[in-house]
Amino acid sequence: MSEVASNGNDPSVVRAHAAALRSIAREVVETAEPQEPSSARAGLLGMLQGGAVLALTGAGVSTASGIPDYRGPQGSWRKHRPMTYQEFRHDPEARHRYWARSFVGWRHIDRARPNAAHRILAQLEARGVVLGVVTQNVDGLHAAAGSRNVVALHGDLDKVVCLNCGNVEGRANLDERLAQANPGYAEAVRLDPRTVNPDGDVELPQVWVDRFRMVGCLVCASIELKPDVVYFGESVPIERKERATAMLTEARSLLVLGSSLAVMSGFRFVLDAVRDGKPVGIVNAGPTRGDSRAHWRWRSDVGEALEDLAAAL
Repeated sequence: MSEVASNGNDPSVVRAHAAALRSIAREVVETAEPQEPSSARAGLLGMLQGGAVLALTGAGVSTASGIPDYRGPQGSWRKHRPMTYQEFRHDPEARHRYWARSFVGWRHIDRARPNAAHRILAQLEARGVVLGVVTQNVDGLHAAAGSRNVVALHGDLDKVVCLNCGNVEGRANLDERLAQANPGYAEAVRLDPRTVNPDGDVELPQVWVDRFRMVGCLVCASIELKPDVVYFGESVPIERKERATAMLTEARSLLVLGSSLAVMSGFRFVLDAVRDGKPVGIVNAGPTRGDSRAHWRWRSDVGEALEDLAAAL
């Protein structure tokens, strides 16, 4: 059992960890009758024709780039539990295990390139159809595809922050330092790409975790380094939340793409759009937490649906 889960000395940490575990375990089930695909497509097309659409994207947008999703039909949630912020912050062994596994798995994420869905959203933004993108993904692929008005709600794996002094370092630079401290390590580990999780984490035998050497912060030498992403049990930074909320205020409608909306940080946008009387459309391969509140629900592959809709505009 995690040191966090078993340590009763700080009740607030234990409560936050327990809440994060409940969020991780949330299973999204059907909450609305399936919608006729042709009707959903027509409704979504009308939304796009009205312009100023805010796109809210999730892992289903990046699966075609080789990055697995979490809660989809083939998602990793049934076999892999992400680490909570409380574990990462308060359990040194858990943090060391993460970095050993991420040092190997991050290479797969770093090689990912934008797919058709990312490129189409960038093109629709350039045409004024899409106002911008709020993404729950941490892979940086929207920006790489050319989207300019992007809020990465949960951060970006490309950066690393020191929990001790706040210094921010590029992940590529940290990777070079880790490679110097662990010569031949990543090459020696036999990795099946299918085992890489959405956060770049990958399962490793304990013997490899024990052999891994962590490096310290460039400023204060602390080894309490963390990917600059929002973990389960951690809050979205207020300035990021405010910018995304301002984008929704400016938008005419909300289009959810490739997200189950299981996490409140994403689901909140649906609730706020409905409150403000703005149409909500969803394209996802499986059920979402927002289905009962959406005007249009197209159960489809995101890339295929976007290609079809963009061609019809």
